[in-house]
Amino acid sequence: MYSSGFLKMDDASFEKLSSFITRQYGIKLPAAKKSMLESRLNKKVLSLGFDSYQPFLAYIFGKEGRVKELPNVVDLITTNKTDFFREPGHFEYLTQNFLPGYKTNNRHRPLKVWSAACSTGEEPYTILMVLEEFRKANLPFCYSITASDISTRTLQAAYQGIYSYDRISMLPDHLKRSYFLKSKDPANSCVRIKPEYRKKISYKRVNLVYDLDMPVSMSFDLIFCRNVLIYFDKSTQEKVINRLARYLRPGGLLFLGHSESTLGMTVPFKQVSPTIYRNTYE
Repeated sequence: MYSSGFLKMDDASFEKLSSFITRQYGIKLPAAKKSMLESRLNKKVLSLGFDSYQPFLAYIFGKEGRVKELPNVVDLITTNKTDFFREPGHFEYLTQNFLPGYKTNNRHRPLKVWSAACSTGEEPYTILMVLEEFRKANLPFCYSITASDISTRTLQAAYQGIYSYDRISMLPDHLKRSYFLKSKDPANSCVRIKPEYRKKISYKRVNLVYDLDMPVSMSFDLIFCRNVLIYFDKSTQEKVINRLARYLRPGGLLFLGHSESTLGMTVPFKQVSPTIYRNTYE
C-alpha cells in the first residue's frame, strides 16, 4: 500500500540502518538521530512505494536495491549543511598568517589544498576566493584545490556550483561580482560560480574512514576536514587524523571544525591556533 503521510521508523529498522552506517562509514547515529533519519528518508521510502521501513530496508540491502538505491540513501543520510566563509577565523589566519610566509618561502611551488569533506561546495569555493584574492595582490602565486566527499550527490552539486542568492547575501559585493553569475531569469533567484573558477577545483569521492589509499595527492600544504569528525567515535577520529597526516607535507596545516580537537589523541600535530594544527609527521 502506498502512503502519502509521514512514516515513523521502528526501533529494529533504526538499529539495522544505524549499525550499517557506523560499520561502513564510521558515522555515529545514536537514538537521538532517529527523527533526523526519518525526515531525510521519508520522501525516498514513499517514492519507492513502501509504507514502512522494514520492507524498504529489505529492498535497499537486497541485490537490486543495493545497486540502485543504497548509494542514494547513504547520500541522504551523510549530507550536512554548510555555508560560505563558515568559521571565518580560519580564513583570516590563512590571509594574515599563512599565505604571506608561504609565498616568501615557496616562490615556485604551487600551494596544494584539500577540502576533505566539501559537502555542496561552499568550503572549497570559499578557499578559492581567499586564494584568488591573495593571488591578485601577490603575483606570481599558483594554487590547486582538491575537494572530496563521501556523497556523490553533494559532489555533483558542488561541481555545478549553483546556489540560491540568500546563500551569498552576506558576502561583500566585490566577491559577489568577481565570482558569481546571476541568473538571467528575473524569477530565478539563483547564482552560479563563474566557469573559470569552477574548473579550478577537482572533485573526488573519498571515504575518509575506509579508503586506505585515498585517490588524492600525498603532498598537500593545507587540509580542511571540518565538522565531519564529530560524527565519528574517538578511536575513528584518531585513525582519520593520523591518515590525513600522511597526505600533508611536514609543516602543513590541518583545519578542524570549531567543536573538534586532537585532545587526548596520539597524532603528529601541534596546535598553532584554535582548531588549526601543524603537521609534525616526518
